[in-house]
Amino acid sequence: MKLADVAATSTSLAATSSRIAKRRLLAALLLRTAPEEVPVVARYLAGELRQRRTGLGWRSLSGMPSPAAEASLEVLAVDAAFERMAGLAGPGSAGARTAIAAELFAAATAEEQNLLRGLVAGELRQGALDSLLLDAVAEAAGIPAAAVRRAAMLAGATEPVAEAALLAGSPEAALAALEGFGLAVGRPVRPMLAASAPDVAAALAGFEGREVAVDAKLDGIRIQVHRSGDDVRVYTRSLDDITDRVPDLVEVVRRMPVQAAVLDGEAIALDASGRPRPFQETAARSATSDAEVAAAVGLTPFFFDVLHVDGTDLLDAPLTERLAVLDRIAPGSVVERVVTADVAVAEAAFAGWVAAGQEGVVVKDTAAGYEAGRRGSAWVKVKPRHTLDLVVLAVERGSGRRRGLLSNIHLGARDPDGGFVMLGKTFKGMTDEMLAWQTARFGELAVEDDGWTVRLRPEQVVEIAFDGLQRSSRYPGGLALRFARVLRYREDKTAAEADTIDTVRALAAPAGD
Repeated sequence: MKLADVAATSTSLAATSSRIAKRRLLAALLLRTAPEEVPVVARYLAGELRQRRTGLGWRSLSGMPSPAAEASLEVLAVDAAFERMAGLAGPGSAGARTAIAAELFAAATAEEQNLLRGLVAGELRQGALDSLLLDAVAEAAGIPAAAVRRAAMLAGATEPVAEAALLAGSPEAALAALEGFGLAVGRPVRPMLAASAPDVAAALAGFEGREVAVDAKLDGIRIQVHRSGDDVRVYTRSLDDITDRVPDLVEVVRRMPVQAAVLDGEAIALDASGRPRPFQETAARSATSDAEVAAAVGLTPFFFDVLHVDGTDLLDAPLTERLAVLDRIAPGSVVERVVTADVAVAEAAFAGWVAAGQEGVVVKDTAAGYEAGRRGSAWVKVKPRHTLDLVVLAVERGSGRRRGLLSNIHLGARDPDGGFVMLGKTFKGMTDEMLAWQTARFGELAVEDDGWTVRLRPEQVVEIAFDGLQRSSRYPGGLALRFARVLRYREDKTAAEADTIDTVRALAAPAGD
């Protein structure tokens, strides 16, 4: 299959907001895809490269050749080129990688170049999420979408499921092939995800007065732990194996009174008082196997679900049954919870856990099974929303769909002693109208332009929502915003009225300090 076919479908996907229309576009292309091309085409349609890292960034792509006049690239050849780039390392690798990329882009048409840039940056704005692709696989194979989603959940990936369903030859054979994807201890499954609610009352309202489980939402990293005898494997939310980095977690699970289990939970670094340490310390600890770091920062696991125990799958069991098993096999390592239908009780738990340094709560349907890989209504998370009025100090030129626009903004808090203190960057939350407005506005405020970053006169105030603060050596104030997103631009405020770095530091200080 020509890359041009994928690029044309991507363009059509971006041009429609109809989920049904998107699904039909995806299904139509999948039906024309050769068996050996299915894994590549499926991943591209989901907006991703198959290679986790290529070493390419937008800076390295800024000087690529002009587009070709005619389409000639085949998807398998493109995948092979990215595979070669991903395999390069050591002296001279940057130049070799750029040369491969230049050859690839020189052979690509303008539409194909747009697709390639979006795939490299992870910014392919076509609205074809993985969940939609799974529905398209179901349509193309003529089978229920639920069967495809469940198989992908258990396989931990879309590509093998797409291959099995599309190459089976008939709907009956496709269903039989998908039944081969079962829960296997040692093979990670996609984690169940939570929807969001603005507050605890709204979260409980969705359960219409029924009793729910309200879990503390820890400020740690998601882990999925598989045990088979003495063999314990630890996986991240993205299903990466980090077992060798977290021996402290492995030992906790080995002490459990089971021979086989699959557990879902969080790992978190705690201080001497049992309070969560800054999130980046947990993240840094889980990212290294360095003995000195491990000795200085320990990780503690807290589990909130169990999917398998000693030969019995629990995916379809109600949450109440899974929690009873979890409490039995993991005493002392279970996330705090209350079970209630009373909003006041849930709100009190939320307030207490947030005061203790946690992120919020997750409200859960006690009758629901484990719907891995889906962000459904059975789990609903609530986090306190923090907002600040900050000043835009600079802006970066956009890429992909935002090419030609000014996009990623640099955020600063006002220093009472003069100037501004940078706290991070974001492009989240921006609508098309906002992007167009800020491109014009920041053009008026520009004072310096290096071709990528445009420095601005510090005049424009923006209201930013964020999930928390973390210590940072990257920024002069020693703090950075977590998950910052734009709410609105404040035309009613001047930079002199923006929040100060002292306000930010007060938010970052633990309760009681």
